[in-house]
Amino acid sequence: MKTDTCDANAPIDQLKAISSWVSSVQDLDKLLQLIIESATGVVRAEAASLLLLDPTTNTLYFKVTTGAKGDEVKEFRIKIGQGIAGHVAETGQPLLIADAQQDNRWMREISDSIEYATRSMACVPLKINGTTIGVVQVINKKDNTQFTHADMAVLEEFSSLAALAIGSARSLEQVRQENQDLKKELGEKHQIIGKSVILNKVLEDAQKLSRTKTTALIQGESGTGKELLARLIHRESPRKEKPLVVLNCAALPEPLLESELFGHEKGAFTGAAGRKLGKFETAHEGTLFLDEIGEMAQGIQAKLLRVLQEGVFYRVGGNTPITVDVRVLSATNKNLKKEVEEGKFREDLFYRLNVVQLNIPPLRERLEDVASLVDHFLAVFKKETGLSGLTISEAAMDKMSRYNWPGNIRELRNAIERAVVMGNGKTIMPEDLPITASLPKFAGLKVGLTLDEALNEFKKEFILLNLRHTGGNRSKAAKVMDIQRTYLSRLITRYDIRDLA
Repeated sequence: MKTDTCDANAPIDQLKAISSWVSSVQDLDKLLQLIIESATGVVRAEAASLLLLDPTTNTLYFKVTTGAKGDEVKEFRIKIGQGIAGHVAETGQPLLIADAQQDNRWMREISDSIEYATRSMACVPLKINGTTIGVVQVINKKDNTQFTHADMAVLEEFSSLAALAIGSARSLEQVRQENQDLKKELGEKHQIIGKSVILNKVLEDAQKLSRTKTTALIQGESGTGKELLARLIHRESPRKEKPLVVLNCAALPEPLLESELFGHEKGAFTGAAGRKLGKFETAHEGTLFLDEIGEMAQGIQAKLLRVLQEGVFYRVGGNTPITVDVRVLSATNKNLKKEVEEGKFREDLFYRLNVVQLNIPPLRERLEDVASLVDHFLAVFKKETGLSGLTISEAAMDKMSRYNWPGNIRELRNAIERAVVMGNGKTIMPEDLPITASLPKFAGLKVGLTLDEALNEFKKEFILLNLRHTGGNRSKAAKVMDIQRTYLSRLITRYDIRDLA
């Protein structure tokens, strides 16, 4: 870049070139360096610098410098109100100094330290939304003349560009930080609580699954946390930076569900005022979680199967093929295998969705996790209500630890919320809980069984309960039941126990 001579349009051309990069700044340091170097050349200065305010120390530090002594200058800091730069930062008003040696505001210590003869100066404030955040200054004309008001006007334009660049960079950083905070908050909100063996086995399988793009079917009763598990799989996957899109298939009738999944073109049906992108397009390169997949009508099932097989679909009312890369997770509280046998769910779609199956245990099968869940939800509601000193009584905890929780974790959360709101604000008591204490009920008991038959049914269910609790580990289950492992194996054979899901 030639800096000794420039035509009348040079400042405008350089300002236009730089301003086109400012709003999408990627490297602030390089951009500020370019702005100050350009300002130095346009006004034909020997040296220039951009100083920023450090609010913690109320001083200015040299962010960008040009000239032979630029690196040496960066060792210094200037107090607000001190020197020409400090005065401009304090007042927010520009200064044009014809002879620095004769100006009592000039701070000669820096010039003397670096052995630089300062003659004339021009200094302008650097402002964002009317607040001074620093200054831009130029020193000594190369031709030994003085800076003019025209030079000052040019310098103010470059200062405005620098302020815009800094503001854009700070906004981008704020957005990045907010995104990080939001991800952290969502991670905490959607974490899966519990340390039971049976839950840890599910989480271990989910971690393995997250590293692949394999479709998976999550099965479990309502309120067990199927969506939370889907979020964990996405969060731990290579697709985590892309969207996770959630759609409840039970919430929409067939025509609307088709539009939600695949989108529609303008005029595709009454009310289609414009083009709409479907969930598959929105989830491109990410994950699509289809909750309550068992409620999907068979007409939509066929179209979903085609997308899973080919990765291509058409918007409703459209004839342009759309290709997507989407990892599909689905969930249901129904027995899909039984639905297939009854002709209510397509067999080919079932096998396509059920490449890997994860089964979330009901809360009654992992009652040892109740205490951890109670602590988690209590902390959430204490924060929301401001009842920081709220505790839970031992009797209330015991009552919850012996309850069957037919509504699973959702019911537990609601019970804690109700107790927090309706209790005395100090200690949650058993009577604050909208539940009736009960040990898990044995489903096999019924009228008509002989005593031996009832005992055998109980033994079978008891063995199944403990095997599920230990993730199928016979040695651990035998230890819990206080029997020999070999005896447990004989019982498993006797009662034909096979399915631990």
